[in-house]
Amino acid sequence: MIYPAESGTSYRGSLRINTSSFDTSGAVPGAKVSISYSGEPDNVIEEIDTDENGNSIDIPLPAPKLEYSMEPGVNQPYSEYNITVSARGYETVRISGIEILPDELSIQNVSLLPKAIDNTAELFVIGPHTLYGDYPPKEPESEIKPVNESGEIVLSRVVIPEYVVVHDGPPADANAKNYYVRYTDYIKNVASSEIYATWPEAAITANVLAIQSFTLNRVFTEWYRNKNYDFTITSSTAVDHKWIPERNIFQSISDVVDNIFNNYLSRPDVLQPILTQYCDGKRVTCPGVMSQWGSKYLADDGFSAIEILKNFYGSSIYINETDIISGIPSSWPGYDLAIGSSGEKVSQLQNELNVIATAYPAIPLLAVDGIYGQRTAESVRVFQKIFNIGETGIVDFQTWYKISQIYVGVSRIAEYN
Repeated sequence: MIYPAESGTSYRGSLRINTSSFDTSGAVPGAKVSISYSGEPDNVIEEIDTDENGNSIDIPLPAPKLEYSMEPGVNQPYSEYNITVSARGYETVRISGIEILPDELSIQNVSLLPKAIDNTAELFVIGPHTLYGDYPPKEPESEIKPVNESGEIVLSRVVIPEYVVVHDGPPADANAKNYYVRYTDYIKNVASSEIYATWPEAAITANVLAIQSFTLNRVFTEWYRNKNYDFTITSSTAVDHKWIPERNIFQSISDVVDNIFNNYLSRPDVLQPILTQYCDGKRVTCPGVMSQWGSKYLADDGFSAIEILKNFYGSSIYINETDIISGIPSSWPGYDLAIGSSGEKVSQLQNELNVIATAYPAIPLLAVDGIYGQRTAESVRVFQKIFNIGETGIVDFQTWYKISQIYVGVSRIAEYN
């Protein structure tokens, strides 16, 4: 295979397709996946089947030069691919414009609907990345919102919502569709749409924190619902962030979000998360708030995430966190669970893994005895492999909340059915 836009390139990224059933939240093994270049949709370059966990292998694909995503320029820094996913008993799904960056794993999650009588294929088109495409710049707002107006709805504490409702268009566009999106999935989607996964981890972390704080400000202040809209946030870059239905995410961004999703940015004596606005810093300048390219350059120079944020938002900004997380059976115990651990938290973990195993049968079933032994570690390890987490067999913060999220999804579907 060669990358048509740049013959002879030695750069490669990789793509993994994860399939699940919309009806059961379980794996769809044996789904057929075909891959083509976006510019040549009829020229299939790879055909694969998903495994027992509904996942494909990591497929290496040509990508542009790494330098293209490290400096703004005219060269598109990612290659684009189309996929078609089909499985017996399900509607076919086609996704166009999946982005592949060099040396990065791109993850495409595909939720398959049960087949209808007319067998209509779904088509999703991923638009350009905001650092490469042409989008309206953010209209500046106050970073702290008034919350003492008569009749205004506002939360009394910072809560991580289970879902946000995303209006896929400007606020006043009544024809735009609303989507219910898991909070962490929303953050991963926006970050994958607005920064490059090839950037240093400190730059990715700083930008993710800004996205989370901005989003939680919209949640905390009920910004749009107080204006009589029925959504949490929009996909318009003029007022919020770019979110794209069914877009691929990147592993490096996903890992950062999973580890800090309960963090946001604060100022002294201010309860609400700060509305941390930013711009690209090249086509649009924005004094007093973060420049995305500027954050990348500071990270290149060795700045940490908080040092980057203080550089742009001032020395009073700091990272805050909340342990109030909606839709989760109980919070992480505050320490890793591993071989030798015991007690109520281990019992809860074992029960949740057993429920998840009904949808992902590769996960070994466990005796719910509250003792973290070799079999529990193996069950955790298989779960981590299925859901793209480091296969340690240890339940850390990231693994605990991923298990909780999948457990809630699987158990709710089971109750509904």
